[in-house]
Formats: sequence, C-alpha cells, structure tokens
Amino acid sequence: MADKKLAPNQLEESSQLQLDFKKLRKVGQAKEAVLPVAVQHAETGVVLLIGYVNQAALDYTIKNKIAAFWSTSRDELWIKGATSGDSLEVVEIRVNCEQNSLLYLVRTLGAGACHTKDKKGRTRMSCYYRRLRNSRLELVGS
Repeated sequence: MADKKLAPNQLEESSQLQLDFKKLRKVGQAKEAVLPVAVQHAETGVVLLIGYVNQAALDYTIKNKIAAFWSTSRDELWIKGATSGDSLEVVEIRVNCEQNSLLYLVRTLGAGACHTKDKKGRTRMSCYYRRLRNSRLELVGS
C-alpha cells in the first residue's frame, strides 16, 4: 500500500495499489438509502462497473431502459451517458436472494462504460481494466 494518497486522475492510471476500504462506510453515511448494482454486458458477460441505486435511479432505469445510478460522491441522480454519450441500455434487471443488491444486464450504446480513457483517448469498455500482480496494478489488454 502506498503512503501518500493519489489524486483521482492519478489513481485511475497508477500501478500503485490504493484500495478504498472506507467506501462502504461513506456510502452508509450518504443522504440517500441505496443498494449496490453490478453492471454486466448482456452478451459478453464482462463486468462493466459497480454502482449504487436509490429508488429514483431504479425508477428511472425501469421506465427508460437506460442505466441510472445514485452518485454517492455527488449526492445526485447519475444517468449513465447523459454527458459522455456512453449510455447503457438495460436488457434485464435481476435481484439477489436477499433483495439487497441488483444486477443490470446491459448493452453499451456508446464506446464503453468507464469514465476513464485509454492512452489513445478511447472510452474504456469496463472499469475493471487493471489486474493485481505482485502487489502492483497492471493494465489488462491494450
């Protein structure tokens, strides 16, 4: 683990492992009651991201068939693709056995799902673009 906390843009590209073990504590203190939602590509099975939904985000998603989340960092409705153009069409919503998490099966309507870009400036398909090796992070693929 690193001693010095990286800025968000550095964190997203770094090979330094700095896991945020306090994230769920922060989510638990948020203004809105939320559930975690895993987002998976309906055809490839690739996990694209993990987000959170409140009732408003879930209602929007069901009505519009476009993935919406509750931004726990900004405390606001986050409609995926509203600013980036990289929307996620919801094919199916699944609920786990304890009804405390969701799974969105989606199709990408843009270049990808992650808000970060690769070295060529392209939107990454998934937020899981690094793997852990020998306590360091390395890019997966290109």
